[in-house]
Amino acid sequence: MNKKYMPFRPLARVAIAHAATLLIAGCSLMPTFERPPAPVATQWPGTAATAGSTLAAAELAWQDFFTDATLKQLIDTALRNNRDQRIALLRVEQARAQLGIRRADQFPTLAATATGSRTPSSSGGINSSYAAGLTVTAYELDFFGRVASLKEQALAQYLATFDASQTTQISLIATVAQGWINLLADEELLAASHQTLATRQDSLKLVSLRLQYGASSELDQNLAESLLQGARVTLAQQTQKRALDENALVLLLGQALPEAARQRLQARPAATQAAPGQSAALPNAPAGGLTQLQFAELPAGLPSDLLTRRPDIRQAEQLLIASNANIGAARAAFFPRIALTAGAGSASSELAGLFKNGSWGFTLAPNLVLPIFDAGRNQANLDAAQVGRDIAVAQYEQAIQSAFREVADALAGRDTLASQLRASQAQLQAEAGRARLTQLRYDNGAASQLEWLDAQRSLFAAQQALVQTRLAYLHNQIALYKTLGGGVVTQAAAAASAQ
Repeated sequence: MNKKYMPFRPLARVAIAHAATLLIAGCSLMPTFERPPAPVATQWPGTAATAGSTLAAAELAWQDFFTDATLKQLIDTALRNNRDQRIALLRVEQARAQLGIRRADQFPTLAATATGSRTPSSSGGINSSYAAGLTVTAYELDFFGRVASLKEQALAQYLATFDASQTTQISLIATVAQGWINLLADEELLAASHQTLATRQDSLKLVSLRLQYGASSELDQNLAESLLQGARVTLAQQTQKRALDENALVLLLGQALPEAARQRLQARPAATQAAPGQSAALPNAPAGGLTQLQFAELPAGLPSDLLTRRPDIRQAEQLLIASNANIGAARAAFFPRIALTAGAGSASSELAGLFKNGSWGFTLAPNLVLPIFDAGRNQANLDAAQVGRDIAVAQYEQAIQSAFREVADALAGRDTLASQLRASQAQLQAEAGRARLTQLRYDNGAASQLEWLDAQRSLFAAQQALVQTRLAYLHNQIALYKTLGGGVVTQAAAAASAQ
């Protein structure tokens, strides 16, 4: 061989070795994923981070946050029977199956084949032919990471679906809790409405009797009649609302309201004297009503904690990872695709001697497809994948901003609603005292019918306001637990289940 080519041999060998290594190991054209920065402030507006010794919401199970036994039973029933929750879990299973398909694409498909034929020959005999073997059909050698990118995309889709199911679970837990306290509030308002109706019926009877003896005017009677009919309208409206709220809760539960919950709603406490400095429960209100509900205290933490706490943010991040993987698959389409078909087996004219005396053979048929002209199809697919990633980035940032706003709203309402609740309790005590004194003055002729009716009307309004304020306060606590990502399974558990 000519010696002048000798110096180039080592360089050629190195190049060939690197090329072979690249082909054997494969390469990925998927862009390196970088989490976009959170487009929100580092502190909650108007509040200080309260990360103390208490557990974060994401680490506090719903069984620990909701301490009411009846509410726990309702939530557990909903998690087992609710159809939205069931659909979300089935979608997770579907995504896991899709992931299994993509993982299987990374490995060759091995199949066993067997054929046999018997045909008449021209000499009058029978020609027999038997064959059996193993085949590998169209196994793609993933040199440019197309199959690996599709597998990563399927994994991200699975994790996103899992996080979506967690969002559904959080919403279901919060909605059931809100539905239950709505029913408790309805019962308290119904109790107040019934009492007000009875009071105004007695008032009308008394005014009518006084009118017969000339101690009252027809104007007083008309006013008492108007207030009575107004109480009937309020009672009818409240009865309808109570029925609608129960129907909504039954839909969430996926079954009828449990008997224990019905007994809880129908129970009435014995008459007790309120302790000094505390507001008494409304007359005829359910035993263990809104006043008995207590939830665990929650720290707000830092906005950056939401990136791992909130499943909807994690879902948006996984969809961003999936769109990033789609770019890798679209880039790989520009490069050759190599598929391998292989087979090995034996053929014989006698079935008994197929594997003993048969003719063994082996076939290897690689197939290379190199895109030359596709009228811009591959480039359009790549452009679409890149735009899809940009959309996913915007959706990820939007999810963070929406979560920040929801938590900030809940934190803003926590302190203000607590102040409103204390003021409503004090107002009810004042109105109750005013109504009691006005009743004494009216019985002794020192107060007019109008003053007495006005005191009763103000007392009823204060009772309604207290129930509504307490309901809003409890709703806010539930909303804060929900917006902080409380009581969900971490994504590590989902990744472990996908293995």
